[in-house]
Amino acid sequence: MRLFRRSLAALLVPVVLAGCQTAGGAPHAALAAPAAQAASEAHGPFVAAANPLAAEAGMAVLRRGGSAVDAAVAIQAVLGLVEPQSSGLGGGAFLMAYDAQSGTVTAYDGRETAPASATPELFYEDGKPLAFIDAVLSGRSTGAPGAVAMLALAQKDHGKLAWRDLFGDAERLARDGFVVSPRLAGMINGNSPQARTYWANTYFTKPGGGRYQAGDVLKNPTYAETVSQLAAQGPGVIYGGPIGAHIAAAVQEGPRPGGLTQADIAAYRPLRRDALCRPYQAYVVCVPPPPSSGVALLQFLGMAEQTPDLDKGATSPQAWVAFGRLQRLMYADRDRYVGDNDFVGVPIAGLLDPEYVAGRAALAPQVNGPVEAGAPAGSPPRGGDRTAEPGGTSHFVVVDARGNAVSMTTTVESIFGNGRMVDGFFLNNQLTDFSFTPQEDGHPAANAVAAGKRPRSSMTPVLILDRQGRLVGAIGSPGGSSILAYVAKALVGTLEWKLPMQDAIALPNLVVRGDMVGADTQMMSPAIRDALSAAGMPLRPNATETSGLHGAIWRNGRWDAGADPRREGVAVSDVR
Repeated sequence: MRLFRRSLAALLVPVVLAGCQTAGGAPHAALAAPAAQAASEAHGPFVAAANPLAAEAGMAVLRRGGSAVDAAVAIQAVLGLVEPQSSGLGGGAFLMAYDAQSGTVTAYDGRETAPASATPELFYEDGKPLAFIDAVLSGRSTGAPGAVAMLALAQKDHGKLAWRDLFGDAERLARDGFVVSPRLAGMINGNSPQARTYWANTYFTKPGGGRYQAGDVLKNPTYAETVSQLAAQGPGVIYGGPIGAHIAAAVQEGPRPGGLTQADIAAYRPLRRDALCRPYQAYVVCVPPPPSSGVALLQFLGMAEQTPDLDKGATSPQAWVAFGRLQRLMYADRDRYVGDNDFVGVPIAGLLDPEYVAGRAALAPQVNGPVEAGAPAGSPPRGGDRTAEPGGTSHFVVVDARGNAVSMTTTVESIFGNGRMVDGFFLNNQLTDFSFTPQEDGHPAANAVAAGKRPRSSMTPVLILDRQGRLVGAIGSPGGSSILAYVAKALVGTLEWKLPMQDAIALPNLVVRGDMVGADTQMMSPAIRDALSAAGMPLRPNATETSGLHGAIWRNGRWDAGADPRREGVAVSDVR
């Protein structure tokens, strides 16, 4: 077994269009295979995840002959226990699946939905929007959870083992206890209001008093019983069953009870969607369609190919300035136009049209501050966006022995979701990912609240294929709205700047969205800091969730893989 620790797996590379759809619905013509592609086909067992216990649970499934999706079920079950600040059974997710036999890429949408009672003024009180943290802590913030239903759908399509056999590690760890990691301990003892709710205080206070610290053993017998029921009875125990009733009851408690009902949860349906794919250099990058923001990442990559300053490399101030300027253009369009495409017309084809992308890229040299959204073909008038999107997310990658792969980003939205618990897990506050202001200048916001609607997400799990449709990589990250910047940095670092994978992931983060500029400031050279400041990007410490990139790229017959040095993850491979 090969173990990669803290060596960012930036799978910023190839993705094929087999099974993917372009913005217009037609696949791109295949290009020559990239030189980096080894003759052997990429295969596992391989897992990269944010916690060693979750990674090992996934590897155990793969070693028993399970599929990549089987392993994803086991990983999520363990992450919900050992990393509850980031994801869980009460949250949502996007999953990208690669089928090696058919060469197809499928996007699974497990984003939460607003209850039937939701209105555009969901987060209004006394005629004005609530303070953001008050909205987060309220019952109004919780949508019908989608992660478990989505995994069940994907496992039905791609599973090899029985559903009931995928939860053993999670049940054992919950019943016998697990060692609290330093990062979890920091969240438990931090200042987040969600960590100080009645529910969180009850869970995180030791029997003898005091809160759990790093190295303590934390048991969650209630969670053990929950995953035991989920294994035996399937997702129906949540969707229409007693756990769903418990979720609805907790949401309807004060302060500010929410409108989510057991019927809303029972009516939830995960979606199987065509992946959205576009070429980048010698590769093709595939992402989920809206309400994921993957279209924005593809637009960024298209602009990057037409920005010569990016060619100057990782030590070039001009390259970093170009990187920041392209982000401003990307986020302006994303924030204005991306929402739930089943409710609003997202101009996907227009945003990715080569002429439009070239026109936006041509603006970059003059961008020295916030920019307006463009006007891509098919874009209706849209109001300004007032969406806040804090972090509380995780990403993992799995490849099985047959070469099937999963890239999955999963979340409860903020740290410990809204701080409410049922049956051993936290509930999401995903509905605060909607725009609190439903319209501006008489035009509706694309991401306004509506009954049954899925809030826009920055989660962008990536699969990378070569131009023959063969898997060569996968990558993704947590980070709230900064996810797009984190993944873009890794892709540029590896594919454009030709850095080793570890070096590309370890590059300082730079996030430029409107007038918000955040960075790993102390990691930037004085020359780069000065250049960014002169271009309207004065650096401040990054106030958003830090990156947690996980993944790998297939090189020379093995996985060049790792986990973000900013987190506690690992990448594990049995491939020799």
